[in-house]
Amino acid sequence: SWAVADAISTVLKDSEELHSWRRRLLSACMKGLVAMYSSSKDESEPEVEKSMLQRLEELLCMVEEVDPDDWCSLVKTGLKYRYRDETFLKVLNVAIQLLYKKESSLSQ
Repeated sequence: SWAVADAISTVLKDSEELHSWRRRLLSACMKGLVAMYSSSKDESEPEVEKSMLQRLEELLCMVEEVDPDDWCSLVKTGLKYRYRDETFLKVLNVAIQLLYKKESSLSQ
């Protein structure tokens, strides 16, 4: 559940720390997905994965930058174990569009 993360985000709403908090959430979300994909080669908890992927997409749209190591791990592990998962592929496509637009740090 994202209740605690949402509560902290609400408290930080008008704070300068909100962006940093969202970046940490984004990193934790990617690491969580990598761990899920690595430990469960088949989709044993599709609803949990779907929820994580939806949150990942939301965070990407807000933050628009990722740690390159987290991104690399997510793409490699995701494509290895979830290359047929429609939700994963949709979020991956959105992420690529966001992260590799001309002014992005990853496109340099």
